[in-house]
Amino acid sequence: MTARKKWILGAATLVLLVLAAGGAVFALTRPPEDVNNADVAFEEEPTVTPVPSAIPTEPPAKSKKVDPLRNFVWAGYGYSKDRRRYLPASKLLRPPFRRVWTYPGSILMEFSPAMAEGKLFLLRNNGALHAVDKRTGKAVWKKKIGVLAASTPAYGNGRIFATVLSRGKGKAGAVFALDAKTGKILWKRLLPSRSESSPVFDGDRIYFGSENGTIYNLRAGDGAVRWTFKASGAVKAGLALANGKLFFGDYKGRVYAIRQTDGKQIWASTTRGAKFGLGSGQFYSTPAVAFGRVYVGNTDGRMYSFSSSNGKLAWTKGTGSYVYSSPAVAQLPGEKPRVFFGSYDGSFYAVDARNGKQLWRHKEGGKISGAPTVVGDIVYYSNWGKKTTTGLGVRTGKKVFSMGRGAFNPVISDGRTIFLTGYSTLYALRPEKQ
Repeated sequence: MTARKKWILGAATLVLLVLAAGGAVFALTRPPEDVNNADVAFEEEPTVTPVPSAIPTEPPAKSKKVDPLRNFVWAGYGYSKDRRRYLPASKLLRPPFRRVWTYPGSILMEFSPAMAEGKLFLLRNNGALHAVDKRTGKAVWKKKIGVLAASTPAYGNGRIFATVLSRGKGKAGAVFALDAKTGKILWKRLLPSRSESSPVFDGDRIYFGSENGTIYNLRAGDGAVRWTFKASGAVKAGLALANGKLFFGDYKGRVYAIRQTDGKQIWASTTRGAKFGLGSGQFYSTPAVAFGRVYVGNTDGRMYSFSSSNGKLAWTKGTGSYVYSSPAVAQLPGEKPRVFFGSYDGSFYAVDARNGKQLWRHKEGGKISGAPTVVGDIVYYSNWGKKTTTGLGVRTGKKVFSMGRGAFNPVISDGRTIFLTGYSTLYALRPEKQ
């Protein structure tokens, strides 16, 4: 065979390989087919917390009146222990907003803060934990607890609990307990691997995962280990707690329910399978538990709904790319219960919590990886690809707010103020008429 013929044959083979690869890429990027198992129980829930009709006013700075929201508690990632990411709030807490204060910085804040005792507790990616006065935006204290961190602290019994990916150069992670008033380290426990799992506090215990697949139950008072559980893969997300059970996913594509009391496994379920190549089938998403279901996103491009009692698959909702997003779950009075989440396909979704049917979809472009938060009748999310934060009407998906700040997990609130996490700066926003 001549050199020219060899070249032509090689070129033709290359073209065929490229075309085949293109077909493979097309096949891998198509949204996966949805599943709906109608026989999985769905538990109706009453509206537990009424929506306030007005925003509580803040007393003047020198007033002796007690501020009803001064000690409002947003105890950790996802607001509630079941991680629903939903705060019923006054319909008056809506845009347009005015900026009350700004807490600047140059280091990434990948996760939103916790709130308690009149302070916001935020953990920057360089391992610096900050306490910020939520009224003034001024620093109350700062404490360096590691060199790399990516989680939201948890608050309980006057203490702040925080995990770090690395406690020092070349070292593994750790978990710390600090005095919420002063920032004094009360105890720390060194871990054999990294952790970016946002802790959940309950009673005298804290629960979190780690990259070697270990789930920890520590005594909040002194950090003593009460029990551990070993998952099949890395547990990077936070754990959701509901009805005496802890729910979480791992990087091997399994979702678990274990007993809170002793860490014994109740059930484990697997995903439908990879759709988008390398890294698919992994759970980075923190589950939300509501209506007798566990809702959790996966890098195979799906949002999943499992029975919280036995792990049976209820439904899946496919998207065009990875779903790193932790979901928000909310039911407004007179409305269907909804699950909200974003995808790397650049779209933000609202689906029926019962069956996964799409209610609306907001196509924005970019990449959405962080978790949304519902405050009142608006769902907020950030776009990592565009570095923006958007607010959509829960019922319609219509855009009502946009700010050129944000990347991952956007907002928390005390019902009067929106605290928005930018890429490295924290903002306090209030309605213009307030």
